[in-house]
Amino acid sequence: MSNRIDYFVTGTDTGVGKTLVSAALIHGLARLGIKVAGMKPVAAGAELRDGQWWNEDVALLSAEASVSLPAQLIAPCLYREPAAPHVAAALEGKQIKPSDIFAAFEQIRAQTDAVIVEGVGGFCVPLVPQTGMADIAAQLQLDVILVVGLRLGCLNHALLTAEAIAARGLHLAGWVVNQIDPTMPHQAANIDTLREHLSAPYLGCLPWMSQPSVASAADTLDFSSLPTWPVRSSS
Repeated sequence: MSNRIDYFVTGTDTGVGKTLVSAALIHGLARLGIKVAGMKPVAAGAELRDGQWWNEDVALLSAEASVSLPAQLIAPCLYREPAAPHVAAALEGKQIKPSDIFAAFEQIRAQTDAVIVEGVGGFCVPLVPQTGMADIAAQLQLDVILVVGLRLGCLNHALLTAEAIAARGLHLAGWVVNQIDPTMPHQAANIDTLREHLSAPYLGCLPWMSQPSVASAADTLDFSSLPTWPVRSSS
């Protein structure tokens, strides 16, 4: 295909549903017959399974992809400790190498028509001195999808993240609300406020799910307003 369908998924914080939204994007594209894969360049928190280090987020992205790739490409920087990435790397006597991330991305890109890259933590989480996740996103030059975890403080977090995205010359292609706190009052008012202040398309709200479902998330969200989202053929 002539037009790539690549996106960088970031969030207002850690634990706000970036992986679920990333997997839903991959699921939606695979359902349309697109050669798509996911990538989580930096992942912290892994356990040994059958002699290999396994990460839940990486496994979920891989399961939804229509292109099979080795785990080393999907997550070139995988660390055991569930901690800030630079801390997790240091505990293993390592340092995150941005060059490894860029090389893996190019290899995935060569085998696909679409790549969904999921960030780690929030948009500006540090990785190595002078380089953070935001710098990786800027180097990749991908349109960004923002996941807003709906809880107290999310308005500030969302608007600051949108400003940080714009400051790096990146385009906010769309945003998603995820009801991570089902008891939060005035949820509709918060969503309305975000719609007033974020100029990017609103892709929908994921309801709180005790057992998150990728297929349900893909059906709930409307990706059709994304700039390069393919139109389903009527034939």
